[in-house]
Amino acid sequence: MKKRFVLMAALICGVSFSASAQFKIGGKKINVGKVVQAGTDAVKAITLSDADVAAMSKEYMQWMDTHNPLTAPDSEYGKRLEKLVGNIKEVDGLKVNFGVYEVIDVNAFACGDGSVRICAGLMDLMTDDEVMSVIGHEIGHVIHTDSKDAMKNAYLRSAAKNAAGAASETVAKMTDSDLGALAESLAGAQFSQKQENEADDYGFEFCIKNNIDPYAMHNALNKLLKLSEDAPKSSKFRQLFSSHPETEKRVARMKAKADEYTKK
Repeated sequence: MKKRFVLMAALICGVSFSASAQFKIGGKKINVGKVVQAGTDAVKAITLSDADVAAMSKEYMQWMDTHNPLTAPDSEYGKRLEKLVGNIKEVDGLKVNFGVYEVIDVNAFACGDGSVRICAGLMDLMTDDEVMSVIGHEIGHVIHTDSKDAMKNAYLRSAAKNAAGAASETVAKMTDSDLGALAESLAGAQFSQKQENEADDYGFEFCIKNNIDPYAMHNALNKLLKLSEDAPKSSKFRQLFSSHPETEKRVARMKAKADEYTKK
């Protein structure tokens, strides 16, 4: 059976979802750039409060959990997740909740409401320590407000926000179509290299605080980088990662941090 290679959300390059992934993000073709021209200025002028983003994040996660198969607590993945994070209820003031999507994607993400979702494909690929480093990295994006900013930007550029809605300068409760469009827009979101480095650092410190191998962050990044070498040359995964010098720098940077820590 031919393997499918999909993108790692945020951990490597900040891509939230892969178009070829199993994640369900609406099923409708949406032209993200087609925000009604007459409403473009109004869309850009909308001010989204933290409360707006929090409400949006909650709706978004409810939608994602409805449209993607969450593993049962008594399943193999559910038991493994409980063993890893069952005692973690709050991180730096952020109340967190965890879940596993039973999809083949090598993927994980965290949302502004504290929801952290790991895909079964990633758990199959990585050791417990590596999975924990990924979880720490994703939580880091939330703590540093990267996820909140990504949600804001995705909402503002989403085709779901039409001219009439934009003119009202309010954020109404989103419909299923709106949420699908928001997910579609998030598919094009990327974090900056600075944001990724900061999330790597957070993942590293998360490992240290939880008595996890200090090399876990390095190992997780390196494993994904090596995985890309086996991907088809024409695949987006290969194009993004195999010749991505910044990713190699991040791998080396995490090794250097672990080397320094272990010498103390």
